[in-house]
Amino acid sequence: MKVETARLTQHVMTVEGRTTGEPVLFVHGNVSSSAFWRDAMAALPDGFRPLAADLRGFGETDPEPIDATRGLRDFSDDLAELIETMALPPVHLVGWSMGGGVVLQLLRDRPALVRSVTLVNPVSPYGFGGTHDAAGTLTHPDGAGSGAGAANPDFVARLQAGDRSAESPTSPLSVLRSAYVKTPPVPDEDVYLDSMLTTRVGDTAYPGDSATSPHWPGVAPGKYGVLNALAPTHFRLDDLHEIDPRPPILWIRGADDVIVSDTSLFDLAHLGTLGVVPGSPGTPGQPMIAQTRSVLDRYGRYREVVIDDCGHSPHLEHPERFHRLLADHVKEA
Repeated sequence: MKVETARLTQHVMTVEGRTTGEPVLFVHGNVSSSAFWRDAMAALPDGFRPLAADLRGFGETDPEPIDATRGLRDFSDDLAELIETMALPPVHLVGWSMGGGVVLQLLRDRPALVRSVTLVNPVSPYGFGGTHDAAGTLTHPDGAGSGAGAANPDFVARLQAGDRSAESPTSPLSVLRSAYVKTPPVPDEDVYLDSMLTTRVGDTAYPGDSATSPHWPGVAPGKYGVLNALAPTHFRLDDLHEIDPRPPILWIRGADDVIVSDTSLFDLAHLGTLGVVPGSPGTPGQPMIAQTRSVLDRYGRYREVVIDDCGHSPHLEHPERFHRLLADHVKEA
């Protein structure tokens, strides 16, 4: 269904016949859409109302520009307005990858709207790239190594062209098979590829506008678009532990994730230490897991579950266990 708010018109996926109960709002990650939540939504127990929103620039939601200087707040403010427009009671939030950062931003800004949070392989509370310790310290003041300039240009071009092949390791299908999951294929792979290909590409969408830096690797965050919104100069959550109320958080992650990791294969600094990106002065990679744990340790009310033999998408790779964990968490909240 489409929900028109003052900010934009949002597409919200629902489950037929599930129109009452405690709302559970699923939030997808980067280069995806609400379609990635289809099975998890259907598996929710009775008494819960599944909803999944397409973020701006993805799926069928309006492709409004993303002001990256606000971090992920364009996305989280859209969701807050969606909750209020639909007159929902406090919601259970489920956020995957970038969506994990979006729901944490919503929790930080509007805690009264939130009943519980489930994080699924979430982006670090200190963004993606450009930091080097558990405290999220910037490696360089301009955020060098993060932002739109860190995107693989061939992947961006293939995404924009709607490439459905697996002829290149940088095609969307190849990235789905090699990074989104550990052991491909997953059932209904075409559904998820279709979802990835709904991503709007451009300077105000994915990946965003790029900027140069005098520091290795020569790129810094711009002002617009998805990857710049994830840059640590724009997105960081140092004070999550100060909010009130503090609903319970469940953190689920795959042990073998290559995207969100302390040794991420998508982090230019880590790739530099491996020699994949030349010229590295020894800049350490971003310890993403350690950063999330540090922030949640201060928050206090959380549980971490690590799923073995699992990559970036526990809800696709180990659906039965994921469904049980989520159901237990929302029932107990």
